[in-house]
Amino acid sequence: MLDSTQVELKIGEVASQSGVSVKTVRYYEEIGLLSPVVERSQSGYRLFNSQVLKRLAFIKRSQSLGLRLEEIQDILKVYDQGLLPCPEVKQHLESKVEDISQKIAALSTLQSELQEILAHWQEQKDQDTVISTVCPNIQ
Repeated sequence: MLDSTQVELKIGEVASQSGVSVKTVRYYEEIGLLSPVVERSQSGYRLFNSQVLKRLAFIKRSQSLGLRLEEIQDILKVYDQGLLPCPEVKQHLESKVEDISQKIAALSTLQSELQEILAHWQEQKDQDTVISTVCPNIQ
């Protein structure tokens, strides 16, 4: 049960104050991201304590840094045990940096390949080439 000293917010209020849609709040609750900060009233309404806003802000910021919901859930599990999850956050962010570095390297290689193709581009081709290939510049 929610602590009686905590503010009880309905889902619309949570959405409005957090900038997260009602549908997203429902989804986050469904997958367990909000379980410690939500209860159901006797009439079935979702009631959130004020910590939901801090939790949603963390989720939004984590997503903006490229973390997936599964990674965020792992981090929140540590937090819900009463621990600061900073080592877990750092590990995930280091992994993201490595992924980005690999993508940058792959994009750089692709960029070089495209520049090479364009540097040797030929517009006019003889009829035999047209029959035997779609675009000889890239084949």
